[in-house]
Amino acid sequence: MSRLVLEAPPRPPASRKTNGRTPPPPPPTGGGDGDEREPSPRRPLDNVRLAMVFLIAAEVMFFAGLVSGFFVLRLAAPLWPPPLQPRLPILVTGFNTLVLLASSLAMAGAMQALRARDGVRLVRGLTAAGALGALFLAIQGYEWMRLIQYGLTVSSGAYGGTFYTLIGAHAAHVVGALAWLGVTLALARRGRFLDGQTAVARACAIYWHFVVALWPVLYVSVYLV
Repeated sequence: MSRLVLEAPPRPPASRKTNGRTPPPPPPTGGGDGDEREPSPRRPLDNVRLAMVFLIAAEVMFFAGLVSGFFVLRLAAPLWPPPLQPRLPILVTGFNTLVLLASSLAMAGAMQALRARDGVRLVRGLTAAGALGALFLAIQGYEWMRLIQYGLTVSSGAYGGTFYTLIGAHAAHVVGALAWLGVTLALARRGRFLDGQTAVARACAIYWHFVVALWPVLYVSVYLV
């Protein structure tokens, strides 16, 4: 009579030990369907935005130096404005500030149209921003003409010199931004940015917003304080 032999189930292989210690499990590769995920690659910083960061940082330092010099001269003067010097037109310049802020809103609308690939709205937004920027310069030029007629010139001491230096430097930046905007508008009318190549338009918008944001600081510092 044959005997039935029951075989024990095979034991799982023991963990290999190294120097008496169990080695740690291998790191997950992320190739399975578990919770492990491969780390997503970091997007490099956009070259256009990086260039604009350096440009705006240099501009901020430039205007910070001008404003600091303005306050040093003002605090050293016994009276400000000096006697017999015309006062600055606060109300007209306040309205002009609203005009420039409106141009920033128009530029923001243009960038929304750019993301939506809407060429018609893009052209309209850029045109509105440029028109408002040109209106700002026209009002400012009219203001300067009246101040010159009243006797406020660059040679009118520290009062006139600092005024035309600060406000003139900002006006020169608005002119440069308008030239950049004109090139961007010409390209937009040709449908240049509808293919996803939007670096020029985005850089123009960043610089435009910077020029607009700079003006209220100068307006408060020069006209109101």
